[in-house]
Amino acid sequence: MANSGLRPLFEQVLSADTVKRLKPAPEPYAHAAERLGVGMDKVRLVAAHFWDVAGALRAGCAAAFVARPGQILDPNMERPDVVGPNLSAVAEQIVALDL
Repeated sequence: MANSGLRPLFEQVLSADTVKRLKPAPEPYAHAAERLGVGMDKVRLVAAHFWDVAGALRAGCAAAFVARPGQILDPNMERPDVVGPNLSAVAEQIVALDL
């Protein structure tokens, strides 16, 4: 984040390194909920990889899938409530859900 120049645009940057477990293990999602002071049901992961989406859903979080070219959802996993072809479309759906 620091090298991208985007860091000042975010209140917090959370890392799975803090809990020494990588997604899709539940610990990174629980850490995010704890740091944000919300329940797991108030956390939403946005990703373009089905395994990250599956991990978030299994951990009790909401999820959104960005269906970039070449990325597909695993038909054997739970489907997230938000799916879009790009980040803008996904963001629009999330905002509409939160209204």
